[in-house]
Parts: sequence; C-alpha cells; structure tokens
Amino acid sequence: MKYNKRQKAIILLADGTIFHGKSIGKEGSAFGEVCFNTGTTGYQEIFTDPSYYGQLMVATNAHIGNYGTLREEVESDSIKIAGLICKNFSFNYSRPAADASLKEFFEKNNLLAISDVDTRALVSYIRENGAMNAVISTEVENIEKLKSQLAEVPEMNGLELASKVSTKEPYFVGNENATYRISALDLGIKKNILRNFAKRNVYIKVFPYDATFAEMNEFKPHGFFISNGPGDPEPLTGAISLAKEVIERNLPLFGICLGHQIIGLANGISTYKMKNGHRGINHPVKNLITGKGEITSQNHGFAINREETEKHPGIEITHNHLNDNTVAGMRMISKNVFSVQYHPEASPGPHDASYLFDQFIENIKNH
Repeated sequence: MKYNKRQKAIILLADGTIFHGKSIGKEGSAFGEVCFNTGTTGYQEIFTDPSYYGQLMVATNAHIGNYGTLREEVESDSIKIAGLICKNFSFNYSRPAADASLKEFFEKNNLLAISDVDTRALVSYIRENGAMNAVISTEVENIEKLKSQLAEVPEMNGLELASKVSTKEPYFVGNENATYRISALDLGIKKNILRNFAKRNVYIKVFPYDATFAEMNEFKPHGFFISNGPGDPEPLTGAISLAKEVIERNLPLFGICLGHQIIGLANGISTYKMKNGHRGINHPVKNLITGKGEITSQNHGFAINREETEKHPGIEITHNHLNDNTVAGMRMISKNVFSVQYHPEASPGPHDASYLFDQFIENIKNH
C-alpha cells in the first residue's frame, strides 16, 4: 500500500494485547521492550540516547516532530530506540533553525514508527501490567506469525546491551592541555556528559565497555567515570570488577545511571528490574545532604536494592526519588566515590543537578 494512504499498523504486546495505529512510512516489524517517556520536549535527544537501545518508545506527549530535528541535538551517532509509538506525528515542522523533518531523520536511520495510537490507553495498560516485550508492525494480517517471532525476543532482565552501543576503540574529548584528566568507561555514554566534563577544564579518554583498570589507568587519569547505558547491569562483570579496583585504590569515581548500578553491585548491593522504570524530565528528587529538591531527567528500568543499601556500613544514601522512594544517589563514606541514578547532564531536561559534575571535580581536587 502506498505511504500516502497511511498503512495500518499494530502494537502487539507479549501478553497478546493489541493496539492499533498507522504507519509513518516505513513498512515491516520492530521488536523490543515497550516503555514510555513523559517528557514534553527533547524527542531527538531521547531517540539517540544509547540507554534506550532495544526499546520501543511510547511518547506520551501528544505531538511528536513539530519542531523538526537539528544535527547538534543528538546524544550519539544514530537513533538507538528500536521503534516509536506516538499519537500525532508532525510531518511538517515550524522551527526555523531545524535542518530536517523528523520523518527524514527516521528515514536516514531506517526507523519504524507508528502514529494515531491511543497512547493514553497504551501507557495506562503498561503502567498497570508492567513493561514487557512487544512488536510494532505493518503486517496486520499476520498476528500468529508476529506472536511466534515475539516469543523468541529475549527478556530485558539478564540482557547485556552495553556492548551493542559502546565505542569499539578509545577516543579523546576536550583540550589535551586541560587541568584534569578523566578515564570514562563507555557503557552507552551520552554526548552531553562529555560536554559537561570538557567545559570544566577536563580532558577525557573514553574507553570501550570491556576495558580493564590497567588500560584505563595508563592514561594517568585524575578520576574515573562510569557512564549510563542500556540493559541489565548484572551481566557486566568486567565493569563491576573495574569499579571494585578503583574503589579499593580509593581513587575518585563517579557513576551515572547504569554506572550507579555498577557501583552498587561492586559493593555487594543487588539490582532489580523495575515494573516500569523512570523515563521523563520531571522526576522529583530530594538531596538528603542539602535538603533541597531537584527536578531531574531520568531513564532507567533497573534500580539498586534500597534495603541492602541502607544496611551497608560503608554507604550513605544521598538522594531519594520522591515518587517511589527508590535510591536516586549514594556515596561511599570512607572512599572517594559517589553516584546518581538520574541524568545530571539532562539533554533533554532541567539543569538542577549539573552541580554533580562540579562535585566530581572538587573530589578530584581534594584527592
């Protein structure tokens, strides 16, 4: 069927539930774990965030694509979501600064997207029943075939995905004559994290997900950083071992999101898959050290065990998520180590938490 006739499309969930929509243009099927993001802006940054690798993104904002795309507003070198589900897709855009439409951006990245979906009903269903695998498809007559294919898609729980999005070779960011040097472990790092470090007089060497402590220490860094990324943290045994060695040597260490979970696992704290996770740019967090509230950008489907964190003699919880009381940040009491479960670099989102980059630089100075 021709694109201009808006071919029918479906969302088939793992439990057999079906929602209906229309194709944006590309035909075929896309598989992944269905999740939703509540942000009202920043769709290009969301779609290119490596932490979303392997996920079908439901956009809760009613209009997607209305301000087009801009080359500078990407967080990696390509779209990382497995597919998009939205209500109203804007084929035209109104922002003068934009250099392409969202449809053109999708075509360039070969992404399957469907619109005209009752996203309120879909999100309500996911919230009630939890995140699960799904398929979006224009093959609306082949339900049984899609069910069979969907049954073969691995669950996110236990799935290692950092290797799919990490750099293959080390690379440098920033001014080589900068005051500070940081070795960063790329589990799915966002460009804005690197920008935040670089503008704080830091020269960064970014390493692949399976780099060893010895390899990262050859750079003679003043501190170590473990990035955000997709998938389950538990299979990342190399990253956990790396974190353990940095901790044992009492070197400055900062972790964001997946990096936060890796630091938890390095301290013997277990992680678990959340029913829905946190994905949006309006999540309230309380800093327990200062007593101040922060509105934060979040994107994670796993979390560290709160009870085990509270009982750990060497760890102090520094931030609480105010919606569900999950651990949003922690620090080691006698080590130069801290981490947060959210995204202080935002992009998209508020900048309430950008002070955490300054805090890491202060830790390096003091060390």
